[in-house]
Amino acid sequence: MKEIDWSNLSFAYIKTDYNVRIYYRNGQWGEQEICSEETIPMHMAAACLHYGQEAFEGLKAFRGKDGKIRIFRLEENAARLQSTCRGIMMPELSTEMFREAVIKAVKLNERFIPPYESGASLYIRPLLIGTTAQVGVKPATEYLFVVFVTPVGPYFKGGFAATPYLITRKYDRSAPLGTGIYKVGGNYAASLRAGHEAHSAGYSAEFYLDAKEKKYIDECGAANFFGIKNNTYVTPLSTSILPSITNKSLMQLAEDMGMKVERRPIPEEELSTFEEAGACGTAAVISPILRIDDPENNHSYILAKDGKPGPICTKLYNKLRAIQYGDEPDTYGWVTVFE
Repeated sequence: MKEIDWSNLSFAYIKTDYNVRIYYRNGQWGEQEICSEETIPMHMAAACLHYGQEAFEGLKAFRGKDGKIRIFRLEENAARLQSTCRGIMMPELSTEMFREAVIKAVKLNERFIPPYESGASLYIRPLLIGTTAQVGVKPATEYLFVVFVTPVGPYFKGGFAATPYLITRKYDRSAPLGTGIYKVGGNYAASLRAGHEAHSAGYSAEFYLDAKEKKYIDECGAANFFGIKNNTYVTPLSTSILPSITNKSLMQLAEDMGMKVERRPIPEEELSTFEEAGACGTAAVISPILRIDDPENNHSYILAKDGKPGPICTKLYNKLRAIQYGDEPDTYGWVTVFE
């Protein structure tokens, strides 16, 4: 392979050596298969192409200073995929099957795990699709589960820096009782236009309000939102937000730092009361928010007072990354470690 410039990786796909596949046929999952082919042979009438029976996850593997490899919160991703499977009627993979496939894909592509000093990581993408050829709207009977990996740098070009967001009322990411709580491609398709408009206007991402009343904070782009005030970590409670594993981890860290944690509806006007805020997810960990603009009401919520990430965002970001890379002990049992 041509030399990879580890410290200048973008968040994009780079070909690696192998992926791991498991087929579901005749009501059961088959054996793990190792594949070096990047493409999937698929019928043009496959259920995933027509009726969106498709789910995915995103997690990362890190190389520590000690040379060991660490995968972050693998069981949580397995549980979230299982929840998505129940939501859109796909067969669930056991946590053990998910775990084995993920570890196998990481080990087979070990030469692509970026070195510790680079600050980069190996992104892991488990994908589950309905492959049955059908033209009627019903769940598929055959499925393919694939795990592939690719080395990635920071999700946002500037890395850990405060960036601006734009409130959109023209679009909804998902309905209150729709698929927002599941990790399915349709949610991301629904965000493409709003995201494109926000990027074109110079923003990091779009910022959604709840679809029902347009009163409460929902998600920022493809990430969860949290705000900090009075030593309290506040994050929205909603039936249309993806349960972020990063957010779940940050809530635990905030609590252990002596902060109060609140999950509740957050009215838009409450944004003016936060001392700092961030968008969080696997890709960026935390993307601190500089300001949130509401052009329709000619208003701007400033969330990074001096233009830099706030002290709590910085502390949480550094703590979580230290656990992921093995620089601090994992007292939570979050990390799967192997040589």
